[in-house]
Amino acid sequence: MRVTVELTYDMSKDLGVDSLEMEGVQTVADLIEKAKAQIGPGFEHHTRLAAIAVNGVLINYQRGMKTKLADGDIVAFVKASAGG
Repeated sequence: MRVTVELTYDMSKDLGVDSLEMEGVQTVADLIEKAKAQIGPGFEHHTRLAAIAVNGVLINYQRGMKTKLADGDIVAFVKASAGG
């Protein structure tokens, strides 16, 4: 199973990658743990500052970190923005 991970601009700039391809992850929690091990502590810092969406739906509206992943899913880190 292959999942694409899209990063925010800040994450990409700091970590030196635009996106990741992850294999062998079953849930969002698995994906974060595997990415943390692969990329390092900088990844964990950024995950605290961004929301997470699977196929365009925030995980808060699914099963949170227990949200199941399937082959071809796109997991995106989304930075909050505000304006007026």
